[in-house]
Amino acid sequence: MNASRLLSRMFLASCFVAVAAGTALAQDVKEPYEPVEGQAGKDVVWVPTPPVLVEKMLDMARVTPGDYVMDLGSGDGRNVIAAAKRGARALGVEWNQDMVELSRRIAAKEGVADKAAFVQGDMYEADISLATVLALFLLTENLNKMVPRFLDMKPGSRIVVNGFEIDEWKFDETGRADGECGSWCTAYLYIVPARVAGSWRLRGGRLLLAQKFQEITGTLTANGTTMPITNGRLHGDRIRFTVSGVEYSGRVTGNTMSGDLKGSATGAWTAKRKTDRQRLSQRQ
Repeated sequence: MNASRLLSRMFLASCFVAVAAGTALAQDVKEPYEPVEGQAGKDVVWVPTPPVLVEKMLDMARVTPGDYVMDLGSGDGRNVIAAAKRGARALGVEWNQDMVELSRRIAAKEGVADKAAFVQGDMYEADISLATVLALFLLTENLNKMVPRFLDMKPGSRIVVNGFEIDEWKFDETGRADGECGSWCTAYLYIVPARVAGSWRLRGGRLLLAQKFQEITGTLTANGTTMPITNGRLHGDRIRFTVSGVEYSGRVTGNTMSGDLKGSATGAWTAKRKTDRQRLSQRQ
């Protein structure tokens, strides 16, 4: 074999190796993940909230740098990232690991990776006890399952949701976004109420309260007379109700509430809840 033919074969062999290596490298390079609107998830399909409604939701929740915002089923992370841009610490919980990684990349690109975190997890099992705001886009059936956990949050915590209401819990505020929001323009705000149901000792009487979310009913018994409560309402830890022309307003702190009287009587008032131990002691 002459030298020129040998060199030709060596050249062809090196070209083949280079092409094969390039093909293998191309196969190893993973295309960037791109979510598709309507794609299936563990509990809901993914539909992104329009940016104008994201901002409206955060406005309604009065998000500040002092807040800890969470999104359950956070998708591409837009609620969390928008909250972080307002200075809040924020966390997204998302089942799809690809979405989690996408959210982290976007947060880094937007310069808020130090405030916006994302974890892979089940939204029904996520610890929301430290959150002051939940910004959510879930179906009513998803929200209903979470109500007991919502009510365990600190009174005054805000839950703002896109498009779907919570059954039986009347929203405290609703708002609509202006601009390009398509089918998703309405948001609902729920304020977690303090728990006040039960029997309370009031100077010279007894207050018996029943509660359905932020609405209060019940009676006040004093001097042998039982009077109905009207206009009873909670706004976080703030309470207000009227008895026979006297308006009671104040704050709830655990098993104590206190405030001021207005109307046909004025001054201060304080009530203490009867605990299970106290009720048992009285029965004995």
